[in-house]
Amino acid sequence: MLYPSIDSLLNKIDSKYSLVTIAAKRARKLQEKSPLTLDKTVSHKYVGKALEEIHANNLTMKKGVEVSD
Repeated sequence: MLYPSIDSLLNKIDSKYSLVTIAAKRARKLQEKSPLTLDKTVSHKYVGKALEEIHANNLTMKKGVEVSD
């Protein structure tokens, strides 16, 4: 089973399109050496880390713009 699940992520973000967009933008920032907002992650890949941040409520969306808490 994948972590975090798509169902749990869709409880945080309103649509699959928005979820993919936010995760992709955050993964790009992580790849460019932006600091991680979690102490420990399960995933070793940038997209997985971004999804874990969303699941932990460390990333949210406000009016179509990614906001980091």
